[in-house]
Amino acid sequence: MRLLVIEDEFKLAAYLCKGLTEEGFVVDVAHNGVDGLHLAMECDYDLVVLDAMLPGIDGLGVLAALRQSKQTPVLMLTARVRVEDKVKGLQSGADDYLVKPFAFSELAARIQVLLRRGRPRPADSATVLCLADLEVDLLRRKATRAGRRLELTAKEFNLLVLLLRRQGEVLSRTEIAEQVWDMNFDSATNVIDVAIRRLRGKLDAPFERALLHTVRGIGYVLEARDE
Repeated sequence: MRLLVIEDEFKLAAYLCKGLTEEGFVVDVAHNGVDGLHLAMECDYDLVVLDAMLPGIDGLGVLAALRQSKQTPVLMLTARVRVEDKVKGLQSGADDYLVKPFAFSELAARIQVLLRRGRPRPADSATVLCLADLEVDLLRRKATRAGRRLELTAKEFNLLVLLLRRQGEVLSRTEIAEQVWDMNFDSATNVIDVAIRRLRGKLDAPFERALLHTVRGIGYVLEARDE
């Protein structure tokens, strides 16, 4: 598998490149946002390790531009420890978030988790999931409704896949957080609610029939209800 590391600290970039290469990955490195975005757009990477603070274009800028056309999994690195910064990164389309300094073993484990998410499990071997006029192609990471392409961020796509695989089942915010964000749910944050609201705006708002429903006090469910 091929990874891209976008990190402006040369020693850290070299350390990550060496460690990930020893883990069996093919690794490319960029030291600024401009070069990193160019590589990410031109090549097909299995995952991008992206520093939040970069010269040229910062990490969020790179992420926003990348998400215009690609859903490559992105693990963001940052020295910022504020919850607001982490939430902002996740809401912008990052798949995971790791605060510096970190142990390489944790980085490697998080990368493996993200890569596994991109592969269908034996119990989920279908490559196309459907509900009413909604169709999601897992291999192409493409979602359409009534033939219209849904422009989803990577996080929104993963959230939709979870709900679609468990269609008809009410999922709690805690379970969604654990399955999609790989994080312990903090009831003080509204990350899940914001993500659901944004997904609903793309999935349901342009259409007459709603598929994503709120079960007050419990969570959310994706199902085609009789009008």
